[in-house]
Order: sequence, then structure tokens, then C-alpha cells
Amino acid sequence: MSRFQSAKNLIASYMQAMENASPATVAKVLAEYASDDYLWRGVFPFRQQDTSADAAAVFWQPLLESFTRMQRREDIFIGGENIYDGDTWVMSMGNFMGLFDKDYLGIPATQRIANLRYAEFSCVRDGKIVQTGLFIDLIGLMVQAGVNPLPASTGVYYNYPGPRYHDGLLHNDAPAKDGETTLALVNAMVQDLNDLNASGSMDCSPELLAKTWHDDMVWYGPAGIGASYTIARYQTQHQLPFRSQLGNKRFEGHVCRFAEGNFACFFGWPNLCNNPLGGWLGLPGGTKDTQMQVVDVYRRHGDKLAENWVLIDLPWWLKQQGLDVLQRNRELIG
Repeated sequence: MSRFQSAKNLIASYMQAMENASPATVAKVLAEYASDDYLWRGVFPFRQQDTSADAAAVFWQPLLESFTRMQRREDIFIGGENIYDGDTWVMSMGNFMGLFDKDYLGIPATQRIANLRYAEFSCVRDGKIVQTGLFIDLIGLMVQAGVNPLPASTGVYYNYPGPRYHDGLLHNDAPAKDGETTLALVNAMVQDLNDLNASGSMDCSPELLAKTWHDDMVWYGPAGIGASYTIARYQTQHQLPFRSQLGNKRFEGHVCRFAEGNFACFFGWPNLCNNPLGGWLGLPGGTKDTQMQVVDVYRRHGDKLAENWVLIDLPWWLKQQGLDVLQRNRELIG
């Protein structure tokens, strides 16, 4: 059996079992797959949970109560070795789709189909899941429910597609050399941006991006920012506002980073720290230094990056500045 196949098989079994679970059984199902020292990380308001029972009670049970007949509609599934410690991780990205039948975190139910973007990272060791990083786009759900807490976005938010060539489900291990090529490209891109941050620059030349990105790149950002197409529009609609309207940007590292085939991914806890200067997301600035939890999933095409799916825990970034968008929503809708 190839290197990551056992871990992939475990996670595929876990995902199917969780899809078949109910609010009453999900804790038992998760416990069957999780280790005794399980660590779960998620977006605000869930944050960190130290047992599978807590993760089930805090995250999974409320979600399954609100999203009836929920399916995992997966676009990318890859496995690999974490560059930081050699652990095996598997990443699944796509949408949780269900009937939004019951209010969720104060977000009003629509009684219609809803798609909740997700990226789930699973660290597998000795046949058990020992760590999970699970990110969802709560503001994207709020947009679908008609209670968007943020001003109009610079990009466009919609139900994003998966990879252009529908080749992101790597249930069988890809050739190792392909992942090595992808990872080297992502590492070079990350280093370019880290060097830019370290220099104190608030700008970025298109030539710097063109070193690692195709000109017709697509960047699928979280609700509140939206998606952009081509380097020029990406810079106008996201990168340059991000660079010029956030100060003291510092890279804090990643929990895991790996690649398989033409795909790569990472998440941090946090990835970045920065200070809002005013204007980003259409909001005023402040003096608070804030952490930013980010997921990036990439597709390489040839010798450059072509697509990038991004989740940012914007509710947590705003909470650190004194704005709890979920609580404010509860108050506004009574």
C-alpha cells in the first residue's frame, strides 16, 4: 500500500460515518475515530476543544441540528507529510450542504438549501485522528440568510467551484515528485510574501506575483472579501487593500503544510498578526494587534499556481477588535 493510502482510507471512512450520524450519535461516531488525546481547532466561536466529546457537543451536534440531511460535497481530497514534523495529514475541502431548517448561532434559518464552505485537516497517527483543524465560512452562511454583517465586498462572493479540471479528489496517492514540485512552488510564493512583510512594504508589484502565479489565476476568498480573477483584478480587489490597509503584518507560521499531486494546503494558529489601519473590509481602523487564522488550498498548473481557495476566520479577527458579529446579529434580529 502506498504511503498515505491508509490515512486516506481512514478519513474517507470517518467522513462517511459522520455524514450518516445524527445529533444523538455523532459524539459516539467521532469517538470511534479520534485518539484519547484528540485536539480539535475551529473558527470562532468554537475555537479549541481538547476532547472528541467536547468537539461533538460544541460543533457537530448544533450543526447537525440546524442542517438537516447534511451532505459533504467534496471538491479536494489530498494527503501528505507535514513539512514541520513529518506527521501524516489528510485535507478535505468543499461544502457542507443541507436544508437550513433551524437557526444556527443566531443566524436565521431559511428552510432552503444552504452551502457552508469548509476545509478540514486531519492528522492521522496509529490509525486514529489525533488533531483536526476545521474551518467554515460563517459569514458566507450569513450572506445566504440575508444578514450579512459587513459592507459590500471588493470581490464577489458566490458558491465557488472546485478545481477547473475536476481533478482534486486524490483517493489514490499521486506520484511523489508531483507533490514535491507543487510544494516547492508554494514555499517560494510564501517566502516572497514573507520577505515583503519583513521589509515593511505596503505594496506588491505584479511582477513579484507573476513569478509564481499564472496571469489568469483565480482567488476564492471568504465572504466579506470575495473572489477575484487574474493577477490584475486580484491585486485591485484584495491584495493591495490587504497590504495597504493592514499594518505591522507578521507571519507566525503554520500548524501544517503539505502537498500532493498538483494541490497543496496549509493552515495556521495563527498564520498572521496585523493591525487594521482603516478601510479593510470597509471598516474603520484601530490600535489592536490581531491574530488571523487562515486556510489556503492551491492548485498548480504547469510551473505556476492557478487557483487558490481561502478561508479566513473573520469573525475571530473582528472579535479581537471588540466586534462580535454573531452576537450583534442575535441582537438585531431579536
